[in-house]
Parts: sequence; C-alpha cells; structure tokens
Amino acid sequence: MKTVVRSSLFVAMIVLCALHAREASAQGGQTAQPATSNPTASQQDQELDSQVFIREVRVPITVLDKKKEPVVGLTVNDFLILEDKQPQQIVSFTNESQNQPLYIGVLMDTSSSTAGKLRFEKEAALNFIHTVARLRKDQVAFVTFDDEVRLLQDFTTRLDLLDKAVNNVKKPGNHTALYDAVWQICDEKMRSIPGRRALVVITDGDDTYSRATLANAIDIAQRTETVIFAISTKAGFSGSVPGVEAGQVADRGDRDLEKLCEETGGRAFFTGDILALERSFTRVAREMRSQYIATYRPTNNRYDGSSRRIEVKLANKGKGMKVTAKSGYTAIADGIR
Repeated sequence: MKTVVRSSLFVAMIVLCALHAREASAQGGQTAQPATSNPTASQQDQELDSQVFIREVRVPITVLDKKKEPVVGLTVNDFLILEDKQPQQIVSFTNESQNQPLYIGVLMDTSSSTAGKLRFEKEAALNFIHTVARLRKDQVAFVTFDDEVRLLQDFTTRLDLLDKAVNNVKKPGNHTALYDAVWQICDEKMRSIPGRRALVVITDGDDTYSRATLANAIDIAQRTETVIFAISTKAGFSGSVPGVEAGQVADRGDRDLEKLCEETGGRAFFTGDILALERSFTRVAREMRSQYIATYRPTNNRYDGSSRRIEVKLANKGKGMKVTAKSGYTAIADGIR
C-alpha cells in the first residue's frame, strides 16, 4: 500500500513539474516575441512630420546681353533663385570656365513633310554636330522621329559613327511624334548623365502623332535637367514661307516649339536659309558652353507632386541682360536628387 502511495506521489510530482515547465516555456516565448501594435493616425502624422527629404534641384542658367551674346564671368553671388517666390540657398555652383563635357541628343524630324528637304535636314544635322561637338570630349547621340522614335547612334565622341548614322537615313515616315521623342530620350538617356545635358531638335512642323503632350515633354525635360534647343527648318533652303519672313514665329506649331525650349531653359531658332542656320548652330554652341549650373535644396522639402515655379534673377538687376533657365519642376522623387 505504501508503495502504491509513493508511486502516485512520484507521478504527481512529475506531472506538476511538466506543467510548470510548459508554463515557464510559454511565458519565455511570449517575452521573446516583440509586442506589435498598430500606430494611430496621429502617430503616423508625427512620423511623417519628422521626416526630412534631402534633395537638390539643379538649374542650368544662361545669361544673354542686349546683343543676345552670352555673358560669362559671373559668380554665385550674382544670382538669386526663388522657388514659389521663396528665396533659396545655392549649395553648389559651376561656371563655363570649368569646361565640363556636353551630352547632346540631336533629334531629327523624318516625317512625310520632310520628304522634299530630307537632304537639307541631314546636312543641318551634320553641320550642327561638327560645329558643336569638341573632339574626344563632348558626347553626341543621333535620333530620328516620325511614326516611331529611333536611336540610330548612342552617345559617342566619334564623329565618323555619327556621320554614318545621319547618312544612313534614307526614307521618311508618315507622322511627327516630336513630344514622344523628347519624352523617350529624356527618360531613357538623359536621366543618369553626369555632365551638361541638351537636346537639339531639328524639325519643320507640328507634332501630329505623339501620345505625350507638350506639357509632358516639358515636364520630363525639367525633371531630367535637360535644356532643349530647336532649329526650325520650315523654310528649307529657299528662305521663303508664304507670308512669313525668315526668323519669324509663324503659327501655333512654332509657338509650341518656342514654349518647349523656353520652359526648359533653351531657345528656338526659326531660320530661312543655310547661312542663318549655320549662325543658329554657332549661337546654340556658345550658349551651351556658357551655361552656369546652380544647385539648391528647396525649403519646401516634400515630394507632394505639386508643380514648383523657379525664378532666377541677377542680384545686381543686370541692366539689359536676360536670364534664361527652366521655369519649374514637378516635386516627385524621380526628378530630384
């Protein structure tokens, strides 16, 4: 009888120990697991308020005098930058004396309207490339656009490859997808380039086929810090468009082309003969090489998708001088560094 009682007591003690161990293990597991809790809306707002988005906006700037010649030799102290009318502090500044390489995308219109002057446009493209590109320093890409956008030569310093790409253009397409070309090349090629960036558009007409709009083209150029220049070849060699003098902005297409350039910090040239065209090339080259690059951190540091307006002024009022820079940007993450 005593043996049975002892055995029962022994079994009971084992069971009690096992139960205690299981409870301790369960308590230990609960302690090891981190407590999870869903933050309240006010906590989330506080976290957002405490975040600071470190970003920089890069602004290429051109200053022209009364004769439309580039003004060189200015310093950071000569410029004021405002974003949405609020003064901004310039954190870095480079000028033309630092001689940075240029990355230039040449976009040539090969739509049906160019059929009678395709040779003229090809000569214009070649003349521009040889006028602007410095040997073994500047990089040039060559693109055609009509119904499609075609990168015929990626960025290169080799003029022979660029000559070959231009000369291989034989047959025009049907439509003009100018804004698609600007959007695609800015997005795929200009976004990650380290140096000064510019597109030069050689075209004779209006956009007739793009899915992108004029506003889309301006937006992507501003976000990728790409300055756009345009050479209108509407008048061809003849120098005569009925009712329009060479160099005159004629219709809505011309005005849209001018807006595309001005909103990104460039200029549009409306030429009527080959000599005027060559003078335009020289002006574009001088303006690109005389650019100042100012970088600032916006005081409004939110990626809120809003449109920000940029205004660049000369601190000393700059009598007779005209400052050209991109007019703004959209505050989204891919457009700010």
